[in-house]
Amino acid sequence: MEHLATVIVAGQYAAAMAVFAGIVTTIGQGNIAAKAIESIARQPEARGSISTSMIISLAMAETNGIYGLVVAMLLLFANPLVATFERLAPLLG
Repeated sequence: MEHLATVIVAGQYAAAMAVFAGIVTTIGQGNIAAKAIESIARQPEARGSISTSMIISLAMAETNGIYGLVVAMLLLFANPLVATFERLAPLLG
């Protein structure tokens, strides 16, 4: 049972790192928006292309946060490592 606890704790650490990726993504999205607003303030005539680039960049950054959330949910609630460990436990002794 000690080895199973180690596998579960490792999964929880990995989930925490995946959630951290979502937090970093939020900071990055704030930087994207701030730089886009600053660019529009400097060149108002380029507003259309800057806004389009900003929206595409925000969408791409958001997918990283969503992937992190999905990985964290999988590791916390449907950890495939636990099932693999339970199958291999008789071999480990």
